Amino acid sequence: MSVGEDFTVPEPAPRQRRDARRNRDRLVAAAHEVFAEQGLDAPLDVIARRAGVGNATLYRHFPARAALVDAVFRDQLTDTMAAGERARTAPDAWTGLSDYLGAVFGALADDRGTNDLMTTHLPDVESLRSVHAHNRRTVELLLARGREEGTVRPDVTTEDVLFALAALGRAVPPLTTATTSDAWRRPLALFLDGLRTAPPPPLPGRALTGVELGAVLQEMGPHRPRPGEGSEGGRGTRTGARTEVRRTRTP
Repeated sequence: MSVGEDFTVPEPAPRQRRDARRNRDRLVAAAHEVFAEQGLDAPLDVIARRAGVGNATLYRHFPARAALVDAVFRDQLTDTMAAGERARTAPDAWTGLSDYLGAVFGALADDRGTNDLMTTHLPDVESLRSVHAHNRRTVELLLARGREEGTVRPDVTTEDVLFALAALGRAVPPLTTATTSDAWRRPLALFLDGLRTAPPPPLPGRALTGVELGAVLQEMGPHRPRPGEGSEGGRGTRTGARTEVRRTRTP
């Protein structure tokens, strides 16, 4: 190349682009599995190994944990917002509120990653900011409408509901792990009954036994082992520590 000649960076070869897309797809799929099993603080090197790539490849595609979380859960968060839109147009506020919270808790029971996402505050996850704002507005509108219709007690606030939902939602994964997949319906119904002005219907499902309660509380404890602890899911050194996201327990 002669002096002064324009220099153009060559485009990546088609195969290189295909390989990059394939690696990204593998990382997103592996992250979804690992987050579902271990929660959003799962070690990033575990995700890279499960995807069959190196840590450098993971960081090249997702320089921060928040970017990976956003890629994994964006579609799922869109589904939550769609449930909120349906609730806003329900024939009455109580039906809208109970159906919406049932949809949200069903998602919380499916995997620990979604539960972490919906019941805590994670900065820098763009799609999460939108879904939290939409969730708040949905609850706010349904409570206001319920007060007008006389089905929701007049002294309950949006903050009351969001705080209680975050606290109750954190118990959903250990509850369903220790009992049955729909065991969350009973405590949710009990919570909803506290918002009613009318006498509540009978609670769904059955009450926990003393043994089951002990199993749930043990599952919720900080000593709870990760799936496969001692192998790839253990609490070893986190290669991804530099991309950790701090979480605060606010809805």
